[in-house]
Formats: sequence, structure tokens, C-alpha cells
Amino acid sequence: MLVDHFPPLGLRLTTPRLELRLPSPEELAALADLAAEGVHDPETMPFLVPWTDRPPAEVARGVIQHHWRNLAEWTPEKWELDLTVFHEGEVVGQQSLWAQDLLVLRQVKTGSWLGRRHHGRGIGTEMRAAVLHLAFAGLDAEEAASVAFEANHASNAVSRKLGYQPNGVERHVVRGAMTVEQRYRLTRADWERHRTVPVTIEGLAPCRTMLGLPR
Repeated sequence: MLVDHFPPLGLRLTTPRLELRLPSPEELAALADLAAEGVHDPETMPFLVPWTDRPPAEVARGVIQHHWRNLAEWTPEKWELDLTVFHEGEVVGQQSLWAQDLLVLRQVKTGSWLGRRHHGRGIGTEMRAAVLHLAFAGLDAEEAASVAFEANHASNAVSRKLGYQPNGVERHVVRGAMTVEQRYRLTRADWERHRTVPVTIEGLAPCRTMLGLPR
């Protein structure tokens, strides 16, 4: 079976409302369709790389190519896990977790997007809580990092709610204008103090060597 050759295909996270896992080809197509429908207010740009500014067909194709590229370039030293998020069986967004030299640095980073019609339901908080549980409880990370532009109020609110602390700022040019990026850092101790979402991890053991960890 394919999962025998690429164990992350069998990794699954579940929370009270959500399921997070790598998608089947048909589910990846649904994820691409969702992105093409819209991820954010067109008047704002929450991403450093403005991938959602392209025509809908190119946005959809980009989601698929990005997913395939990260799987193809995966190594134990540097990987990105792009999990599709399901709510009641419906594809609602993507939650990513990535790391470099995890065994040495013990740090992960996260990023995500949610279909615009699914905003405002607390899904963003729950799906990030799921991968933080994977990072700290499953992968023995010591800290998690995240960033968000100052105008991305929803992402900043999720970080604060989950216990992240401000960790500096950086200026960028996005759509020809200056945009300030807020950096956040979450330690294991702060994660422990703020964790409220129960998470179940399945299929992690066969993935450990691909994630750069000992068996």
C-alpha cells in the first residue's frame, strides 16, 4: 500500500469537531475549489506571497502544485506537513506544520488558511490547537513559531488565545505597500497552560523517521 512507502499518509488528528489529514486526490481537488472561492476579504492580503491575487483557476492549480511540491521535496531534515481540515466530512481549509532539523532545533512553525465561508466559527483556533498538540505531545518540540500581519486580526487573536507571546516585528512590502508582520513564539510551558482542546493522534509511530526523529 502507498502508506507503507509514505507513512504520513496514515497520520490523522482529531478534535471534537475536526479531522486533519493528508487528502486523497479528490479531496485535494475539493481543497483547491475552496481556495478558488475565496480565502479572505479581497481588500486585504494576509499572505507574504500574495497567491490568492491570481485568477481562481490559477489559485486552485497553485494549491495542488504546492501540496505535491512539498510532498516531493520532503526529507527528514526539512519537511512541511500540509493537512487538509475536515468539519463534518466537508473540506474547510488547510493547516500546515513544518520544521527543519527538528531533532536538534526542537522548533516547529505553523501556517493555515480557511475557506472564507467557514470563518468566524472557531475552526481556526481548533485546527491550530490540533497541530500544536502533534508538535508538543507527539514530536517533543520545545517551541512553536507563527507570524501574522498586524491587520490579520483573526490570526493574531488565535495566537494570543493559544498562549503565544510576541516575539518581534518585521516590515515587508506586499501589494506595493509596507506591511508589518507580528512574530509569535509559544513555549512548551505556555502551551501546557493554555491547552483546552482535546486532540487524538493516530498513525504517528511509522512517521517518526520521516519527521527526523528516532523510532
